[in-house]
Amino acid sequence: MAYATSNPPILISQGIGGVGKMFFYASTDAQADVDAAGYFTDGYDRGMRAQDHIIAVDTDASPIASSLHMVNAATSTSVDLNNGVAVTATDSD
Repeated sequence: MAYATSNPPILISQGIGGVGKMFFYASTDAQADVDAAGYFTDGYDRGMRAQDHIIAVDTDASPIASSLHMVNAATSTSVDLNNGVAVTATDSD
């Protein structure tokens, strides 16, 4: 799927001195889509910069999947995330 500016990533932490901000993003898009270069078409305008982090949640995965990504590069025309690390947990009950 494609990113919709009507469902933007949410800034949840400013970082220290504006460096290392943390964003939260939830959508039905898979991790492979979210980390594609240029996925966040307005990411730079929303304040994303290299070394920022994004927690991404795929809300239609079963079970719901989440991953942690770092912004590799951010310009006024493109934001690129790394492949990310899946965040998993075992629920043994």
